[in-house]
Amino acid sequence: MRPLMTGLFAALSLSLGAVSASASAVTVPPVFGTDYHDPVTAAPPIATPHTRSCSVTVAEAQFKDFTPYTGTYTPPTACGSPGRWSKVVLRMDGNVKGRQYDRLGYLDIGGVHIFRTSTPEPSQDGINWSVEKDVTQYEKTLSSAQPVSMLIGNVVNDTYTGIFDVKVTLTFYAAHGSARPASSVPDQVIPLGASLTAPRNSERILAEVYATGSGGGCEEFWYSATTPDASYSCQGGDSGPYREVQVSVDGKVAGVASPFPNVWTGGGSPYLWSVIPSPTAFDVRPLMVDLTPYAGLLNDGKAHSVDVSVAGVPAGQSGWSAPTNILVWQDAHKSVVTGALTSYAKTDPAVHNTFTDGTLRHLATDGGDRLKVTGYVNTSHGRVTTTVERTLTTAIDHQWTPDETVDNQTGKWTDRQAVTTNGHVSRTDRTYTLDGRFTIDSADRLRVIMSIGDHARIGATRIDDTYSGDAAFTLNVAREDRKAVATTGEHYRLRAPGTCYDHTLATEQGVLTKDVRGC
Repeated sequence: MRPLMTGLFAALSLSLGAVSASASAVTVPPVFGTDYHDPVTAAPPIATPHTRSCSVTVAEAQFKDFTPYTGTYTPPTACGSPGRWSKVVLRMDGNVKGRQYDRLGYLDIGGVHIFRTSTPEPSQDGINWSVEKDVTQYEKTLSSAQPVSMLIGNVVNDTYTGIFDVKVTLTFYAAHGSARPASSVPDQVIPLGASLTAPRNSERILAEVYATGSGGGCEEFWYSATTPDASYSCQGGDSGPYREVQVSVDGKVAGVASPFPNVWTGGGSPYLWSVIPSPTAFDVRPLMVDLTPYAGLLNDGKAHSVDVSVAGVPAGQSGWSAPTNILVWQDAHKSVVTGALTSYAKTDPAVHNTFTDGTLRHLATDGGDRLKVTGYVNTSHGRVTTTVERTLTTAIDHQWTPDETVDNQTGKWTDRQAVTTNGHVSRTDRTYTLDGRFTIDSADRLRVIMSIGDHARIGATRIDDTYSGDAAFTLNVAREDRKAVATTGEHYRLRAPGTCYDHTLATEQGVLTKDVRGC
């Protein structure tokens, strides 16, 4: 356990464990025992077509150190021609028992970062969990045999005994008459290396950034970092807790995004996440950065420098990982697409930190950034002009006592994007919220009350995923003497034209007590 304060609907969803139709007939113990419910989530299952399907095992391994699994993926032949599937779904099944930290993991196929995940912390008796992800957008990569690399970095010794036993499969669904349009998936997915040489007929280019602060240091809890003048166990630079992911082309910032305030299953108290993980914890959602205005520049056949960095991290400090894929849509009727960047407006992030010392220390942080860029490409179907405008805001209020036995924090991040293509506007607005209350009393009893929100408006679709939990246990005693208790819950709502999804979960002491679907 590491203390927190120190330390598209069908496109992406989780399916963790078997969710019961009813959780009313249960007995709740007074404290956590040696066994509790497998991890579950309220997120919707992935919609799949009623067509023939085929499954392929991609990886099967036990992770007990930092040795990657390596193998070879071969596409199936019984579900239609490779690259012409209606949907592809990845599923990872895992089990672990004993004692273990949360760990980060990844799966690469053909060098493409397909999946990024973190793990649950197990009960003594062991748990099973599963994660599903729609990976249809990687169809071109999956169309031919590819090398596979997977790792869940782990440490196993006399104290930390949990070995992660996992299996990853891909299920392919044959195409049919109403299959999704070919334009919905990129023509190429290019792992970002030291430089990028784009296809010369690129029409649309996106950077897909799997950015996570991790590693057990302060950047794992970057939203709690303070300025150098504020006495606190996790200090940052002059920007305090402000962080911003930036994608640069040839040294100029070309796109920005707000990172999600991930809380892994050891954050604050492991009992907060014993059944319901924090939103996106088991299936890390990549940040999408639209580089289409730069297509004319990148189409010149030359290698260009494309870099990903995190603004706000103190110079020389590590703690962030940001593997990136470049998604490219090409003009099928033209070998070379010309174009140009026509306007660019960007300033440095504006960050204001106000620190007040006293018996209750207080750091208030407000920050933001804005980028607006326009470019065009001359395609086989005419000139296409694209304007990308992205606006970020951060507001964090952090209060703590000098001994940090009281440590409270609220945070709100907004990330608003408008992409205008020949006059048609597509909007994606995301809002992330975090509210954590951390106390240690005179009896060495740690209590953490936390809520996390992941909210999005994507065109006419509205998604609201909210987690809340309250957990307490006694520090500095054997695991069996902690007298741990926790109540947790998640409410996931989705509204779209003709679509309604509503699912609520609740737990007590690791027992699933509520499982209700609305709509």
